[in-house]
Amino acid sequence: MIELRRATPSDAPAVARIWYPGWCDAHLGNVPQQLVDARPESSFEPRALEHVQHTTVAVVNGDVAGFVMVIGDEVEQVYVSSAHRGSGVASALLSAAEEAVVANGHAVAWLAVVASNTRARRFYEHQGWTDEGLFDHQAPHPDGPIPVPAHRYVKPCQPR
Repeated sequence: MIELRRATPSDAPAVARIWYPGWCDAHLGNVPQQLVDARPESSFEPRALEHVQHTTVAVVNGDVAGFVMVIGDEVEQVYVSSAHRGSGVASALLSAAEEAVVANGHAVAWLAVVASNTRARRFYEHQGWTDEGLFDHQAPHPDGPIPVPAHRYVKPCQPR
């Protein structure tokens, strides 16, 4: 059974343990080296803590199995532990993200997917998201945003 709940600061280490390997799977070799250099493993727990108020976690058998971060109308991060991929956790998190977008006062959600991440792109398309095409996603960096080639996906969201 999948339990969804708002993240707490104590979830940051578990979120980081999922986020970093998932980020590597999706991004290494697919994004500018400047972004890889800016995202060492040690940066993920502080980032998870910084965004805890925007995070929903999926808990399975008492363990954090995945998470989603939503800021405004953007679904910023969706990651599931490798042990829980294909178990429905990602779909549950994405539904929670769509509800959060509506709660934030928006009718359309959007997210960016690295252009070569075909597994994620197929997943979003199966979930009813529409690919609006390529754009340069501006990944945050202390020295200024780093442009990353990505696809912009959108989905109209209805209150449930």
